[in-house]
Amino acid sequence: MPLVSPFRSDPLVDGRQSERAMMVRRGVQRLMMARRVSLLPEVPLDTGRRADLVCLSEKGAFAIIEIKTSIEDFRADQKWPIYRLHCDQLYFATHPGVPAGIFPEDCGLIVSDGYEAEILREAPEERMPPATRKALTLRFARLSADRLLQAEWAANPAPNPL
Repeated sequence: MPLVSPFRSDPLVDGRQSERAMMVRRGVQRLMMARRVSLLPEVPLDTGRRADLVCLSEKGAFAIIEIKTSIEDFRADQKWPIYRLHCDQLYFATHPGVPAGIFPEDCGLIVSDGYEAEILREAPEERMPPATRKALTLRFARLSADRLLQAEWAANPAPNPL
């Protein structure tokens, strides 16, 4: 009987992300890495929603980055205000083909071309309550460890005992 992994083959891509969203994400990830900010894509939150990117700064501040690839994508999604409860800063990330004026002024804005990204507007800081910060820190740590183990198992599968 074969062993079945409890993990999906790729937890970071579930088929809902468009090629354009993945392109935006790549540029944003490069920007955050250059700023020495750790990040995880596709993070489930305790509200049942899933954040596109959760970022953790060296000082312990959390930012959520919501990726929007079109005007329609932004207008159809009304769940983003809930993300404010789970971060110190909320950003939208998009590509140059989406007009910056559609995004709320009280959120940060990042534009990505897939290779680079630039913060056009910093997000205002609204500190999370300590209990929320602790819960998100634990979620971030556990999810990081689980994904690291999954990557190790994928790179070094167990030999077949039969």
